[in-house]
Amino acid sequence: MPNGLRFLSLTPPNPALPLFIFLPGMDGTALSMQQQLAGLKPGYDLCYLSVPSDDLTSWRGYIDQVVAHVKFERHRHDSRPIYLCGESFGGCLALQVVAAVPALFAGLIVVNAASAFKHLFWQTWIAVVVRQMSVPVYQLAANIVLPLLLDPERVAVKNRDDLLNAIQIVTPESAAWRLSLLANARIEWRSLPSFTAPTLLIASGRDQLLPSVAEAQRLVPYFAQAQVVTLTDSSHACLLEKEVNLAAILRQAEGFYNI
Repeated sequence: MPNGLRFLSLTPPNPALPLFIFLPGMDGTALSMQQQLAGLKPGYDLCYLSVPSDDLTSWRGYIDQVVAHVKFERHRHDSRPIYLCGESFGGCLALQVVAAVPALFAGLIVVNAASAFKHLFWQTWIAVVVRQMSVPVYQLAANIVLPLLLDPERVAVKNRDDLLNAIQIVTPESAAWRLSLLANARIEWRSLPSFTAPTLLIASGRDQLLPSVAEAQRLVPYFAQAQVVTLTDSSHACLLEKEVNLAAILRQAEGFYNI
């Protein structure tokens, strides 16, 4: 796969189960899904898009490679459902993917979509600042940003450390590039109503990074079967929280696989 992007399995491949494709946040890892694996793996064949720490792929490159992978899986097992789940940066990507190929998925889950990034007053200059950082300064900044991403009382110490490490491994150039992508995301809003499968919009009530609740409500009119779940006490990195169980949320939503 060009640009170093890869789809990696999170569970032993099982074509008898629906395929669950996870598109990660800015860290580009499966850390959030690792926290949710116990609940999800009985019902799904899980994989994720692994993004290298120095990646400079364009939105078009991301979209094309996700679509190519989905079509490959559809060709291999044409009858099984495919669910797409995007978190933060991956949520913004997921919106663009379903706008491009609305007929390929049985359902969409978007968690704290970073499509909200464009509504922040500082989005126009943050990428420029990050690009100019040396590696030590960037790693220090990651420590400062971490409290905006998670509530330390709700996330295990190991997960906090792992998330910090995942952020720090991303190069300043790549982090700046990903921020610039969010600032310039062009979602085909007119195409989204063509996506008629169940859509679950999950938003954290105490997201200190993005206006996630407002963004979830803004997205609702674009989808034929939109459902909103607000995690009142959760932070941006809600999937890392001990109290959040994505499998339980899916069980309560309409139109998703009953685990």
